[in-house]
This record gives sequence, structure tokens and C-alpha cells, in this order.
Amino acid sequence: MSGRSSATSRAVVVGGGLAGVTAALRLADAGLDVKLLEGRPRLGGLAFSFRRGDLSVDNGQHVYLRCCTAYRWFLDRIEGTHLAPLQDRLDVPVLDVGRAAGPRLGRLRRTGLPVPLHLAGGLAAYPHLSLAEKAGVARAALALGRLDPADPALDGVDFATWLRRQGQSQRTIEALWDLVGVATLNATAPNASMALAAKVFKTGLLSEPGAADIGWAAVPLGDLHDTLARKALESAGVEIHLRTRVASLTRDEDGHWAVGTDGERFDADTVVLAVPQGDTHRLLPDGALDDPGRLLDLTDAPILNVHVVYDRKVLRKPFFAALGSPVQWVFDRTASSGLQGAGQYLAVSQSAAQDEIDLPVAELRSRYVPELERLLPAARGAGIRDFFVTRERTATFAPTPGVGRLRPGTHTRAPGLHLAGAWTATGWPATMEGAVRSGFTATDAALQALGRPHEHPLQEAA
Repeated sequence: MSGRSSATSRAVVVGGGLAGVTAALRLADAGLDVKLLEGRPRLGGLAFSFRRGDLSVDNGQHVYLRCCTAYRWFLDRIEGTHLAPLQDRLDVPVLDVGRAAGPRLGRLRRTGLPVPLHLAGGLAAYPHLSLAEKAGVARAALALGRLDPADPALDGVDFATWLRRQGQSQRTIEALWDLVGVATLNATAPNASMALAAKVFKTGLLSEPGAADIGWAAVPLGDLHDTLARKALESAGVEIHLRTRVASLTRDEDGHWAVGTDGERFDADTVVLAVPQGDTHRLLPDGALDDPGRLLDLTDAPILNVHVVYDRKVLRKPFFAALGSPVQWVFDRTASSGLQGAGQYLAVSQSAAQDEIDLPVAELRSRYVPELERLLPAARGAGIRDFFVTRERTATFAPTPGVGRLRPGTHTRAPGLHLAGAWTATGWPATMEGAVRSGFTATDAALQALGRPHEHPLQEAA
């Protein structure tokens, strides 16, 4: 980092996921001398890609919404926005195969009308709910709009209990609320904090007409979160150390930090610790948090992804959601994977997968291949070139009622040490958006403590 003054403040960011990369970029943009340490051989955390033969495979299907302004900032900062396009307007095909009368396709859509009218037409045409259930959804949405997701009382209530109080039937919960909630919260309604559910639905559905428009990567996630992120970091002057596992954090009498790895030491004026909660607990100096044991009470929730490569095209849409089936969401990953020939590669994304995460591949194949044939007539008789499974046992923190009191803020009692990660107190569930926002918050705290003037990239995210 030639050309920098010897008086330049030094920062070390521990962790190269989205939170850590965000913090490193913003600290470097503010003029700090930044080193980023990551134990893996790549950046991107749990949103990454790997090679399987000729395929480039995402470990899991990750999407974002138009309301995810921090993650959109991240994409813009690494010059990757064009590689993860958003829908022009929310449009979710929902196939119900649990009906006695046979499968039926519906859609969740929005219009360009103001909130809440933007969803009225789509709800009215949604075939998977009765007229009475649709009216009940409208009443619940109005009640939801009056809630404050930051109200601590909401954190102690589960989403299902609140929905039942609003007169929502079990069918309504399954066909609408859980359809969205399981994918965004990684939990079913009985196991989700009402505060986090309110944040998701109020922000996504009731903040502005286009808030819930869906975006996803048209390239492998590694192209964004590793390749482009690394290029942006290097251009900003960040010194990246991969395969570098941090073993200790110590602070001397002069207030400087020493970050110890296997055989190496990195000195810093400020440290951003952006690793999972278990690693954070291991590395935190004594007294850094009032109750560090709370970090260990933040349990994990898994996500399972089932990958099927067919010898022909079996799905015409880019994705769909399913009702009346073990299948939750199915995405066409053919183009992004680099699959050649006439085949098609589908990824089945299964959130809240506690009951399936450890099942053998053969059992998962016997369960999901017939289900895909039931959902997609074109898959019947199609040859399967490849079938494999990816498992993220610690994909997110479990968003259970009461989780809010377990999530620490970015500040610690150790001056110059700040926490980041989607599991910290962002107000959001464990999403890419939450991870980037935590990087913002940690950077703001670090720069303020150093007396460095700075501007927040998103005023509303401050």
C-alpha cells in the first residue's frame, strides 16, 4: 500500500464473508490501511460456488429483494449489479399439487399501484386461497403495517400465534405466509420470532410497491462474492490473506491490537470481527461482552439443496414454489452453471430442513425425484445425468422467539473491537442483506471511535 502515510490508521478485518468484505471495503474507502484475514481459500462465506466436473455449482440458492438496499450497494460497489438482475415486477409462480382436483398453477404478483393496492389484484387472483381467506389476509396485512418490528415484545411471540390471533387459517399460513416466511426466515411460523417476521413482511410487502421484486445471480455466486469482491478489495488497497486462521486477539497497554495467526501477527488500531458466533465467542477477549455465553445460545438452522441435472428441458420458468409437496422452491440454474448441451440443471432449495439435513443421498433421491416428476410432467421419463446434495448445517441462526436478546450489537467493551455478521443485531434475519448491513454498522463504529469523518452509503440503513 505504497503512498499511504505512516500515520494512517491500521485496521484488521477477521472474516471474508459478506460482512467482512463490506467492512474492509468501507474502511479502505475511508483511507485506512486494511488487512482482511480469511481462513478459507476463498471469499464469500456461506454464499459461494464450487466446481463439480464441468459444472459451476452454488452451495445454495440465494436471492435478494429490491428492498435489500445494502446488498444492492454491495453489488454496485463490486461492479456486479448487472450480473444479479431484479425482476421488473414481483411474479412468483406457485404450483399446488395437493388438490383433489389436480395440480393448479397460481401466481403471486404485484402491480405499479401504491402500497397496499399494489398487491390487491394479485391477491384477488391468487387461486390457492378462498375469498374469505383472502379477506383475512388483507386484514392481517393492515394489522402488520401497524407493528414496529423493533418492539421487544414482538420478539417473544411466535409468528404462528400472531397469525392465528389475526384469524389466519392453517391453509392461509401454508399457502402464503409460510411460502414466503420459510424461504426468508429459514423457519416455519411456529418457530419464527414475530419481530423478524414483521421486519420481513412489512419491509418486503408494505414499504413500497417494488420492495419484494426478486433478484438472483445469473452467474455463479463465486463470480460475485469471491472474484469481483477480491478485485474490488485489491483496487481499494486491501491486503487479503486467505487460508489464514486467526487464533488470538490481544490488546496492549497502548490500546493497539495484535491479531495472532499460526506463526504470524498483524497489528491494528481497530479490529472488525466478522466470523460466526461460535468463532467470535472463541476469540473474544475476556470482558469484551457482558454475557458472551449468549453467543452460544444462538443456535443454527440448516438449509438443504437438492441438485438434479436432466438430459432435457423439463421447466420453462426460471423458478417456482410448490404447495402440497415436500418441495419448496425450484430454480433453473442451467445457464449460470455452464451446463452444455440440451439438458437442464434444477436446484431445489429446502429451508428449515432440520428433518432432512442428515438423510442419505439415496433417500433424498427417492423422495425428490418422484416429487419433481409429479410437479413437472416433462420430467417423467427424462434421464438424470447427475443427482447430488449440498448441505449447510449452519446456514443461518435459528430465528426463534426470544432470539433478539441473544444478538449482540457491533460495540464491545474492548475499545477498537467491533462485531459484524448476519447474526448480530441488525434487525434483519440471517440474510445477505443483514450481513452487509452489519458490515456497515461495524465500520461506522470503528471510524467514529477513530475520529474519522465518513458518510454512510445508505442514509436509511444507518
